[in-house]
Amino acid sequence: MQEIKQSVLTIEQPGKLTMSGVTSVDNFGPTSIVLTVQGKRVTIAGAGLKVLSFSEGSGNFSASGEVRSVRYGAKNALGKLFRA
Repeated sequence: MQEIKQSVLTIEQPGKLTMSGVTSVDNFGPTSIVLTVQGKRVTIAGAGLKVLSFSEGSGNFSASGEVRSVRYGAKNALGKLFRA
């Protein structure tokens, strides 16, 4: 039986993002951060993005900046959260 790990994404105001279950930080810059979470690519797009911390051992990740979208795989996760 394969263990299922949980990943939690939290976006706080003003401009702080935290995520658990992150395997790796693949790429980052002021307009995007690319992560691997449970074998899937997560792309965070925005402005003034900065990686604050990442612990490979615990999988905890944090960043600051203006988050405009979060894509998990090919889907826009943030867009689905805020749809009315």
